[in-house]
Amino acid sequence: MVVNPSNSRLPQPPSLIKAIGPSVVLLGLGLGSGELILWPYLVSNFGLGIIWAAVVGITFQFFINTEIERYSLLHGESIFAGFAKQSKKLPIWFIFSTFIAWMWPGIIAVSAKVICNVFLIKNYNLVAIGLLIIIGLVLTLGPRVYKTVESFQKIIILLSVPAIAIITFLVAKNVDYIALSRGLAGIGDGYFLIPKGIPLFTLLGAIAYAGAGGNLNLAQSFYIKEKGYGMCRGVKGISSVLAGKAQNVQIYGNQANFGDRENYTIFKKWWKLINLEHFLVFLVTGTIIILMMALLAYSSVNGSVQQQGIGFLITEAKIISQSVLPFIGTSFLIVVAVVLFATQLNILDSTSRIISENAVILKSKLNLSKTYFLILWFQILAGIIIFLVGYSDPVGLVVTGAVINAFAMFIHVALTYFLNKKTLPKEYQPSLLRVGIIFVSWLMFGTLAVWAIVDAIK
Repeated sequence: MVVNPSNSRLPQPPSLIKAIGPSVVLLGLGLGSGELILWPYLVSNFGLGIIWAAVVGITFQFFINTEIERYSLLHGESIFAGFAKQSKKLPIWFIFSTFIAWMWPGIIAVSAKVICNVFLIKNYNLVAIGLLIIIGLVLTLGPRVYKTVESFQKIIILLSVPAIAIITFLVAKNVDYIALSRGLAGIGDGYFLIPKGIPLFTLLGAIAYAGAGGNLNLAQSFYIKEKGYGMCRGVKGISSVLAGKAQNVQIYGNQANFGDRENYTIFKKWWKLINLEHFLVFLVTGTIIILMMALLAYSSVNGSVQQQGIGFLITEAKIISQSVLPFIGTSFLIVVAVVLFATQLNILDSTSRIISENAVILKSKLNLSKTYFLILWFQILAGIIIFLVGYSDPVGLVVTGAVINAFAMFIHVALTYFLNKKTLPKEYQPSLLRVGIIFVSWLMFGTLAVWAIVDAIK
């Protein structure tokens, strides 16, 4: 199953600037879920005393994601190819769990509602359907899908993060910054760590979405593969059926020669590089965005009214307009809508990659590029049907998917650990500290998932 095993020497890593890309895409997956929707939603109702959980969640994901990268870096293939070598049934699980968890178009639903509020449009369902179709066209017409997604996300992050920072600076007061610092230690208004009455399903979803979440973390292996990290050098990516050649993409790659001591020296350089890239782009930038959005929600909305649905976003914009200038509140909503659109684009790309690659693993005669676009438009069609039948609770859609994703993470964290344990020599395996952190995160996702279900049954 390994192609060209003689080419087993790891290339020298590039500079940090040239390596930046995969973590930008993964950060974009989390921007419109936890960062812009669930954590501000929770803070607007329960205060900043819960923000510690967001930092814990995204920190755990940093370690989870880099362990996923470890496999692809050394094997030249996605982690799904590695899973399939261990069990032929696993591709079926990943197809099912990815589609069920992400078929709910909650993020684009919020984007559509925000747009409708800004431009005074009544039917948000039709706007959401239109946005889904635009996403499909963007991904379909770009010559190389990964390059399209990476470039798009870099632009969105470079524009949106400074805009959010400026708005937060204009609105937040000194007392709000004090509340934020207390919240990082778990100290809230009359509670410690978890406030009474908080919906556990929503809290679970927010922790799972403090970053990417669910099977989407595993998509990181696709992105470092197409970026050419380590043994993924020279790998061809998914190309457009219309704008490019729908070339077939090789699923299985070349494993590094673990007996070559020079390879180990080069691996250590790569390992330092990918951890630095992911730390700066995903963990640091992601944490800053979560804290800024939470602080903005607390400064503007907390204590005014009990928020429902996405009402906190609209109320937040109105209060920002009253506190600063009217156009600032409108600008905030436009930034939110654009970021949510970009996140939904990322999600459809990642889920289509996951489902299509696992489908090709099950049936090797399929063309990966063609299968990708078939799955992409099938998911868009599913989203359109959901909107046409009149489902109108976007936060409910996000939370439903998030709870399912918590179970998916509980499973894939364990699978990733055992895959690296089985396929890598001891010196290439994670340290005891990393193993401990991964184990704690695995327990957290499992415990929270069970806790939420038991609470719901009561």
